[in-house]
Order: sequence, then C-alpha cells, then structure tokens
Amino acid sequence: MTVLITGANGQLGSELTNLLKQQNIDFIAYDSQEMDITDFDKTLSIIKDIKPSVVYHCAAYTAVDLAEDEGKEMNYLVNVDGTKNVAQACKKVGATLVYISTDYVFDGKKREVPYIETDKTSPINEYGEAKLLGEQVVQEILNNYYIIRTSWVFGEYGNNFVYTMKKLAKTHDQLTVVNDQVGRPTWTKSLAEFMTYLVQNNCEYGTYHFSNDDICTWYEFAQEILQDDNVTISPVTSDQFITKAARPEYSIMDLEKAKSTGYEIISWKTALQHFLEGIK
Repeated sequence: MTVLITGANGQLGSELTNLLKQQNIDFIAYDSQEMDITDFDKTLSIIKDIKPSVVYHCAAYTAVDLAEDEGKEMNYLVNVDGTKNVAQACKKVGATLVYISTDYVFDGKKREVPYIETDKTSPINEYGEAKLLGEQVVQEILNNYYIIRTSWVFGEYGNNFVYTMKKLAKTHDQLTVVNDQVGRPTWTKSLAEFMTYLVQNNCEYGTYHFSNDDICTWYEFAQEILQDDNVTISPVTSDQFITKAARPEYSIMDLEKAKSTGYEIISWKTALQHFLEGIK
C-alpha cells in the first residue's frame, strides 16, 4: 500500500506522519508549498507519479473567522476547489480518499439527540459551507472514500484551544469562556488513529462522525485544561463573546457508527490527560 498525505505540516498532518512512522508504514507527505492542491495540473501530476493506494487529505483552510471576510476566497479555493482536484486525481489512479470534515456542517439547532451521519446539513458559517461542499465533491467523484466529520480539535502541533488557554493562564488571573456551546473535543492522535484504522481494516466506505467520547461545554473543557493552573474561569454566554463566524450551540455528533467499526474511542478527558502529560 502506497500512502500519500496532503497538508503534512498542519496540526493533523503532523500527527498522522508521526503515527505512520510509529506503525512502520511507508508514506509520502507533502506540505502546501510542495503540493499546492489548488493547482489541478500539479496535483494530478504528483498523484499520477506516486500512484498512491490511499490519500489522507489533511490539507485545509481552517481560519474559521477569517473565512467570513478576508479569507473567504481562500477558504473556498482550498476546501472546495482543492478537495475537488485531489478527488479527481484520486479517481485517475484508483486511490481511496480520506477527507476530514467538520461538525460545522450542522446548524447546531438540534437538541438532546446527537447528530447522525444522515442528518440534514445546514452550515451557519462560511467555513462549514466550504467543508460541506468539499464533502459533496468527494461523493460526486469517488465511490472509495471516507469522510470523517470531527469537532473541537486539539493536539501537539499548531494552534488550538488547549494551547490558547494555557498561554492565557500565564498572563491572566481571570478568564471568561463560553458555557452555552456543547460538543465533543477531539485529540489529533485519536483522529489520526481512526483514519488509519478505517483504511487498514477495510471498513465500509462512507461518512463517519468521530471525536473523543463524552461531552462538555467550552467552559467545562477549559476547567479541565486549567485545573492545575492558578486562574479563575468564569462562564459567559456566546452573546458576551462575539466572533465573526457563528458557532453551532449544539455540536454533539453521534459516535455509534465509528464505534461499530471496532475502534475503541477514549473519553475526551482521558485524551486531554495523555496530551498534557506528553507536552510537559
């Protein structure tokens, strides 16, 4: 099996390259400079030359707030056009594509029952819209694909909520965090493991929801992150913390389909503990 990774220097791509090294699996990894997925001819040339069995498509535009205005064009260029280019190239060589999507494809108006893979999508921000369009081009072009929707991602590489909280705690005695948005945090290591698990176990193609188990609000997530830090955290509502991009209030995605593959999903608290121990 020949493995190709796009977006190799990003938060997830970096985690995935480390995991494959640990698994002694050969792979070829390109960052955005080496493989500009927005250039179809170059993308096709690289993929036709490598002839990968599987492409882990980690390249993405993830600046959610910037995607509302100054980053809007790049958001669609990378997440829609770029994904279409990769999917078309995969079709040429018969490669399986693993595409990472987001809980932001939903509007967050559902309550009590988690979102399942077949629920109606209705993004409320530009990033979610672009990722959904990315899903649709993958589905239109390929039969052999895995779409993995994930949420609240944190990990060793790149910027994320855990690092932000830890950094703020060093310079502030008091912090405020929204307490009316609920979801499931996702450790990049768990996500990378699940991506490779689907491929290596020849799981059924299609769309999967994946995060770490159990739920929390951002406030509760922050409390767990900073439990050993000398800082007071106060809960606030979303209207007290305005962002350019609207966020779904309810981002809980059902994990039963992912669990049915046999992959054991650890809780977000356990994942966070392992992560924090690893970066000390």
